[in-house]
This record gives sequence, structure tokens and C-alpha cells, in this order.
Amino acid sequence: MVIQWYPGHMAKARRQVQEKIKQIDVVIEVCDARAPLASRNPLVDEMTRSKPRLMLLNKSDLADPEMNRKWADYFEKQGDAVLIVDAQKGKGIKDIPGKVNELAKPLYEKWARKKVNPRPIRALIIGIPNAGKSTVINRLAGKRITKIGDKPGVTKAQQWIKVDRQLDLLDTPGILWPKFEDPHVGQMLALTGAIKEEIFDYEESAVYLLRFLSQSYPELLKSRYQIEEVPEEVGDLFDLIGKRRGILISGGRIDYERVSELVFRDFRSGHFGRITLEFPETSRT
Repeated sequence: MVIQWYPGHMAKARRQVQEKIKQIDVVIEVCDARAPLASRNPLVDEMTRSKPRLMLLNKSDLADPEMNRKWADYFEKQGDAVLIVDAQKGKGIKDIPGKVNELAKPLYEKWARKKVNPRPIRALIIGIPNAGKSTVINRLAGKRITKIGDKPGVTKAQQWIKVDRQLDLLDTPGILWPKFEDPHVGQMLALTGAIKEEIFDYEESAVYLLRFLSQSYPELLKSRYQIEEVPEEVGDLFDLIGKRRGILISGGRIDYERVSELVFRDFRSGHFGRITLEFPETSRT
């Protein structure tokens, strides 16, 4: 199953970003630390490439700490500034204005040479749905400015937000792109909550996750479900989890739909432990 989700308000938001980009000094991109590349929109990246960029690896508390550091190194080598943040708890948020000012240093120097009074730095804050952008904004502003939720597509329109005397933020709706060329990207976005649940197949995505965990985090999988050995076949793993948790239907058969829902909940709530779904050394270039 090919996963796609591109409602009309996203197409409109993309056009608005194109229209406003000339007014912008710095781009702040919020990505999900559990899938840092998959949660970046290549079309927005292309539109904003000429601007200095601050990457926020958000939801870092749910991601593998070693991979957080590796991904920070990866993006720094690409020429971006990076902060590892947890907007839900406020970790790293206070460092954002300082990083933005560092990126805007050439602009301040230009104003000084021309003897122009500095104005607030205008930063565009972008991110795909459910990356935590609205929570970042509310933390920065020190009050609830934007709606937040655990479902994608909460922000529907652009708005300017004054953080302090030196920083104005342009908030935009979370924007996906019309077609995911890599099926792995669609699965990762489904798992991290960037795509509406009505769009994808729970069981298919749960199979994807269990196969990944079996290969990359087998100890976390064994610990969560009290499994001594992870079966080679993912179907056998489904059966084992269903039996361990008593998720059965009539005749003692495994209820695969409910097992899939359990696996999803355990991943999204962090019950497996801290997991990153893609690694820099195997990243798509």
C-alpha cells in the first residue's frame, strides 16, 4: 500500500511559503528526531535553501540518544545549525533565540555598516504535521499562541508571532509533499503520527515496525513483550505477542488488528524505550 496525504490547505501553505520567503531572514525547521530525514519536506527544503537554517531535532526524549548526536553531526556537516530539543518538556527551547541571532549575524553586520537601526529578525518556522512545531512556538512565546494536538494538521493558516523585541516568527501549517518516492518514508511518517490514521493500514505499518525493531532494537522488543528470542518471521512475532498479551478472538486465534494497535501505541508512547527509525549511515542522499 502506497501511503499519501496531501490535503488542500497544504498546497495553499506551500504557495504562501514561496510568496513570503523573500521577507524571511532565518529558517527554523522542526523535524521529528525519531525520523529526521523522513520528517523533512524536500519541496520546502528546496524553496528555503538560500536562507540560513536552524534544525530542531524535536521529540528527542523518544529517540535513541546516540542517534540524536549522530544526526546532529550529520546536519551540521550539511551546513545547518542544530539543536536537540524536547518541546513538550521545554528542553533546549531557551537556546533557540541565541542560535537564530548567530545565524543572523551577517545581517546585523550589514545594518551596522549602513548605520541602519536593527529590526526584529524574521524567522520562518516550518515542519511537517505532528513534528511538534506548535509546541515549540508556544514554549518560545511563553504562552499558548497556537493550537496543539496529537493529530496531524492542527495548524491551518499562517500567522506572525512576536517572541520578543528581537525575533518575529512566521508560523505555517505543517506541509507534506504530494508523493512519497520512498515507501519507507510513508511508513515512518505513519508511525510517528504525521499522517492521518484513516490514510494507512495499521497492520502493514505494524509489520514494518516489528521487522525494523527485530533487526535494530531486538533487546527492547524482547523486554517489552517478555520474549526470550525474537522469531525470524514477523508473522510468528505477531502470534507470540498476541499470545503473551492474550489478544485473542473466538477459537483462540490471534486478533492481528488489536496486536497492530498495541504495537503502535507502545511505539508512540515510548513504551519500547528510545527508538530512532533511520540512521545517518544508511540515510537516503
